[in-house]
Amino acid sequence: MGKVIFNMSMSLDGFIAGPNNEVDRLFKWYFSGDTEVPFPGTELIFKVSRASAQVLQEAGRTIGAMVTGRRNFDGAHAWGGRPPLGVPHFVMTHTIPPEWVKPDSPFTFVTNGVESAVEKAKQAAGDKHVGVSSANVMQQCLNAGLLDEIHIDLVPVLLGNGHRLFEAVGPKPIELETTRVIEGFGVTHLAFRLVR
Repeated sequence: MGKVIFNMSMSLDGFIAGPNNEVDRLFKWYFSGDTEVPFPGTELIFKVSRASAQVLQEAGRTIGAMVTGRRNFDGAHAWGGRPPLGVPHFVMTHTIPPEWVKPDSPFTFVTNGVESAVEKAKQAAGDKHVGVSSANVMQQCLNAGLLDEIHIDLVPVLLGNGHRLFEAVGPKPIELETTRVIEGFGVTHLAFRLVR
């Protein structure tokens, strides 16, 4: 069975978005290189460094399902019905949007907690990994002991203000082991395993 992995771009001072949810500086590296990488499940083509291309291609091959939050789902306008990586998405929510409840929908709405969402995503992913794609859901996974790895695309910018990634993690220290450091253009890809 695969792992549960969180991945997100973050500024050096720990922000994942500016005060008005702007992410342009954090996502600049996706379009600053010379290697084209089609983003599975979408029509988007990234232009990144060769090192970053390998990281993105690995994620495309190894992620079999995603867990996200309703705010991310709504903010992305449901990705136009074509979610990232082209894999099943499990959306944690309190209320299910009826327009997306249909047989061919790539979205499954989960109203009974993070444990249920991760379990359903694991079943859908099979031997592949489950990706976690929102900070709030990541924090819930951490607190529930469900997360195996944290991958950070560290961007060399100090935003100074905005939404911090690890603000609501909790009072107890969490031990991590570094498993990967890859230098790309405008980004450093870091991977950490949670030590249990």
